[in-house]
Amino acid sequence: MAWPQFAHETVATLAAVQPSQWCQAFFLGAAGGVAVVVAAPVEARTLLMDYGARKAHNNKQQQQREGQHQQGQQQAGTPASQTSPSRDRLLSLVAAVSSWGQVPHSWFVAFYMASLGCSLFWLVQYLTQGRLLDHIAARQVAAESRPPAALGQVAVAWVIMFLQASRRVFEHATIIKPSKSTIWFVHWVLGLCFYLCISVSIWVDGSNNTATLFKILFATPIFLFAWVNQYRCHKYLAGLKKYSLPDEGLFRHLICPHYTCECLVYLSLAVVTAPPGQLCNKTLLCALLFVAINLGATASGTHKWYGEKFGAGAVAGKWNMIPFLF
Repeated sequence: MAWPQFAHETVATLAAVQPSQWCQAFFLGAAGGVAVVVAAPVEARTLLMDYGARKAHNNKQQQQREGQHQQGQQQAGTPASQTSPSRDRLLSLVAAVSSWGQVPHSWFVAFYMASLGCSLFWLVQYLTQGRLLDHIAARQVAAESRPPAALGQVAVAWVIMFLQASRRVFEHATIIKPSKSTIWFVHWVLGLCFYLCISVSIWVDGSNNTATLFKILFATPIFLFAWVNQYRCHKYLAGLKKYSLPDEGLFRHLICPHYTCECLVYLSLAVVTAPPGQLCNKTLLCALLFVAINLGATASGTHKWYGEKFGAGAVAGKWNMIPFLF
């Protein structure tokens, strides 16, 4: 096949992809990337994912292990350079890559400001019949073979995202303490792209069909529970002495209940925007999958760190994030 023909067919194929499928591809690709990092050797995973207290703690432990290993080799008469050169080179490369482009952890607030800005942007687009919204919606409707979600469902989803972003911006401005910890810029860019993509995903399947009251009534209490309790968790964590063990409220049963609440927010969005004949919106289920994998990896690392710092008994009987499952 000649290159011009191949390029033409590729462009035509990409042009035929539905807007919702682009969103799904992003969420699934991001979730797959996180899953690959989670499956990596523990040293590489620590370098790529940990930040803040867990990063400092794990770095200290790694240095101690390396010191003990080198001491053992010296006692056994084995040169340190003969252990595993390929593994050492790989870890050195990962360390060099992850150390480049570190940004302040406080930049997380940009996610919620972007989400809030997108909510307002799409509201203006809807009220003024903006060209961008019309173009995306027309492409989606033309490709659909089933009725989309009702306008009432989309309106509730918009309110959910607007309230969630507003509360998170408020938390960063009032209760979250300044921190010197940093995160890899890749995490920050990934999070920013997620919120930009989710702002489209909540309405891209919507139309003027009759509202599905049951889905709204089912999803709204889930969101309100998550919204209120996530705020309580964040406020409680902000008031704790630095690097102490949270053990009140939902923290009595879960390592990271604020992550549980985050998942419930996206579950409520998936339910409230589900088209007729479907229990959940597939695009937002993909978003939920990414959120669950991403936060689940962090919750697992937090569980391990708590156990090492405060003893296994301090975390015994607690789930990481999902009651009865994980």
